[in-house]
Amino acid sequence: MHSFYTVDELKNLGFERIGKNVLISRKASVYGADKITIGDNVRIDDFCILSGRIVLGNHIHIAAYAALYGADAGIHMEDFSGISSRVSVYATSDDYSGKAMTNPTVPDEYRNVQSTPVIIEKHVIVGASSVVLPGVILREGSAFGALTLINKSSEPWSVNVGVPARRVGDRRREILQLEQKFLDNMDSRR
Repeated sequence: MHSFYTVDELKNLGFERIGKNVLISRKASVYGADKITIGDNVRIDDFCILSGRIVLGNHIHIAAYAALYGADAGIHMEDFSGISSRVSVYATSDDYSGKAMTNPTVPDEYRNVQSTPVIIEKHVIVGASSVVLPGVILREGSAFGALTLINKSSEPWSVNVGVPARRVGDRRREILQLEQKFLDNMDSRR
């Protein structure tokens, strides 16, 4: 037995769409596969959780123990983005104010669940053990250091760290030239 699902096994899991060269660990947990779209060249490592509406572009890596909770609002990861180990991304959250009850064992009429999409644009990298909260847009090329609490949208090509996240610098855009070279090389191999 291999560590990753075979192509046929992936098709049988019932994803909304699944691309080519997708590697998903047999130890990952997938809930609601029919609401999940996965592009080409995606790898999802051991002990990850994917739940709810999720769209993954191409050339994406989700490292071990990461969790994506899309609920109905959804999480969208664009091409060449990555999630490091133990990152949690939430498109939904209970109301912690005390005005409503919390947790999924309580009927909805007593809860105040907030659901807002999370968008992770191209070339974004989220460092280990970071947390992404509902409604944020991580703009193209932004990077987040380990243990960052991301509770607001980022600026493009920014470097961010801390609790809560704060911008500490700029990220180089040479990645875009490397991306083009990479894609050109892929096209020439076809």
